[in-house]
Amino acid sequence: MVKRFLVLLGSKTKQRFDFDSTGVMGQLGVMATPNIIFIITDQQRFDSIGRHDCPWMKTPHLDRLAKEGMSFRRAFCPGVTCVASRAAIFTGQYPHNTGVYSFDAWAHQRTWVDDLSDGGYFCANVGKMHFMPKNARGGFHDCIIVENPGAEASWSKGGEDDWGKFLNHHGITRPAIRRKTDSEWLKKYQGLPWEYEERFHSDVFTGDAAVGFLRERRGDTPFFLEVGFPGPHEPWDPPQRFIDLYAKTDWPEAVDRGNDFDRRPPQHRAQQDLMAPQKTGELHHDAVIDMPNATREDIEHMRRHYYANVSLVDEQVGKILQALDETGQRENTWIIFTSDHGELLGDHDLAYKWLMYEPVVHIPLIIAPPPGANIAVDRETTDLVSLIDLGRTVLEMAGLPAPNRLEGISLLPWVKGEPKTPRDYVFSEDNYQVMIRSQDWKLVHYFGQESGELYDLNNDPDELTNLWDEPANRETRVELQLAILEWLGTSNYFNAPERTRQSDSTPRRWPVHSPRLHGPVAPTARPPVRP
Repeated sequence: MVKRFLVLLGSKTKQRFDFDSTGVMGQLGVMATPNIIFIITDQQRFDSIGRHDCPWMKTPHLDRLAKEGMSFRRAFCPGVTCVASRAAIFTGQYPHNTGVYSFDAWAHQRTWVDDLSDGGYFCANVGKMHFMPKNARGGFHDCIIVENPGAEASWSKGGEDDWGKFLNHHGITRPAIRRKTDSEWLKKYQGLPWEYEERFHSDVFTGDAAVGFLRERRGDTPFFLEVGFPGPHEPWDPPQRFIDLYAKTDWPEAVDRGNDFDRRPPQHRAQQDLMAPQKTGELHHDAVIDMPNATREDIEHMRRHYYANVSLVDEQVGKILQALDETGQRENTWIIFTSDHGELLGDHDLAYKWLMYEPVVHIPLIIAPPPGANIAVDRETTDLVSLIDLGRTVLEMAGLPAPNRLEGISLLPWVKGEPKTPRDYVFSEDNYQVMIRSQDWKLVHYFGQESGELYDLNNDPDELTNLWDEPANRETRVELQLAILEWLGTSNYFNAPERTRQSDSTPRRWPVHSPRLHGPVAPTARPPVRP
């Protein structure tokens, strides 16, 4: 009988050995610990990959990745801003446990990258992590930092990231504050062609840096590489050749609500007003976008440049896959592809994020195993999953134990075709609101106010009819609100040791049997919570 043991060699390298029942190394010999690449884009909608039923998209390399892995077609983000979602993803804890709901400091908190590093992995970050402060290490041994392209920074303030320094070294000023340098900025709706050589674009710079890491890596230490592409976060400024791919307008039109904000919670109009130019005409930030007056042609312009930016990122993913193939590293490398949240892109008369509509909370997720693992690929699932699950998933890939502080569940049973327990719900949080979504319903609860959102997703997939105040749906509304209460209480309880700085292995008592939380549970373990 073969038994597999995990041996930690020194502080950096770990290998798996296979022994037969006599303790002699079996015929399988030494198995290399897998490498892991985590590719995360910024603000990419779920409906932006060709192979995922989006024939208008030009994404051959993401299509290849989907063929080589498992596509999670109903994956959702835990937060609807860049920082909040990334903090939740990498700490493995929801915003109500980290306190990170928006652009808040979070680099002082432990991440599962720290656990990988302590477990013998060499951890590198290339591109956007969105730490606050941005120069934090967060468990990474090495970092090449790329923040939002439009972020205002300067050497005098010590604020330039590595991409900004790269531009400066070549005599190029970071293309920020475009609202002041481009008199036509408001008319462009964040869409314009890149004005310099392609190698200077932030997404190309990030892709080239990732390829450089893969081609120049030395030694046998397993690595974790986070590749954070800044795109397709606005401004949507890919080189012209990518814009030309979308000359034909054959994508779905935006969900047009006719600016019916009187029928929605007040935060929806406030979001549009916040991003619109001020009444004085002043453009108070580069993200200004005049959605109240956007025409159909303006929305098409936005979408053309957005999709072109996705294709630019797709090409960089292709370069990474090529480098893995040519260096022989693909055979032993897991690849995860996802995005931190989505983008409204004109749907519901809005742009950007911050609300809980499907184009914002629903994101792409692909997990591609090492070919050497002999796992069936080119599969997909519509089970509900959350990016909060990635911490436990990555640590299981690495053969490392998951600390108690990590919420979520491992997604490897789906990838490997093993028994699993699907979620009943997924959750997302942002400042004053929390979303609960089942396969059939979505509810958005706004704390401290009477209005909210309730959608029957089977009959209203575009979320046009808010059933919050409908008496016929009161029972569904109350059931979902109670599920939020149960989730919040359970999550807070199991993460109390983290807030009191107790050990990651500090147990929490739990009933031996809790039908609501799905079956028998060990008294000192985190329950396998279906939400």
